[in-house]
Amino acid sequence: MTRALLDRLGPVFRWSDARSIGANDPALADWLRTGWIERLSRGLYRRTGIEMADLDLVIVAATDRRATLCLTSALARHGLTDRIPDRIDVALPRGTRRPRITAPVHWHTFATRTFDVDRAVVPLAAGLGIGLYGPQRSIVDAYRLRHLEGDELGIEALRTWLERPGAHPSRLLATAAPFPHARRRLREDLRVLG
Repeated sequence: MTRALLDRLGPVFRWSDARSIGANDPALADWLRTGWIERLSRGLYRRTGIEMADLDLVIVAATDRRATLCLTSALARHGLTDRIPDRIDVALPRGTRRPRITAPVHWHTFATRTFDVDRAVVPLAAGLGIGLYGPQRSIVDAYRLRHLEGDELGIEALRTWLERPGAHPSRLLATAAPFPHARRRLREDLRVLG
């Protein structure tokens, strides 16, 4: 009976998901003891024997639905930097508690007023999705947070983005409008690179 319940769950699940289909605490303990599941973080479990790409992203997405890839991690996903981050850059709205998880994450807090600017959700395994800032917002963030990442990251990303078909500086500046300090610096670099 307990294995049949487990088979109704996805590859990654929350304990609340298991309870919603009728599992109880002894069933969870049995699944852990028999090795059918492993604990990924508090309240989050993974069925063993199922390989998943981006498991760390799944863990991040499962802890907070507002988690959003940003800075170097977002730029790398968009092919705008050659840097390979050793940690996943993830933004949460200011005032949100940073989850404790096993995935290698560098948490950032962004203003709630501008948090959703150029933000989309990318589907992952197990019916989960993670936020991802678009290429333009990622460039803006590299400029506005250059004290964290250095000037080179934003300039490299901007140069690469400008070489792509369909790159319109006016759209980039429109995305930067809520971030006046970054917009001013972007405008200067666009004049030099353009």
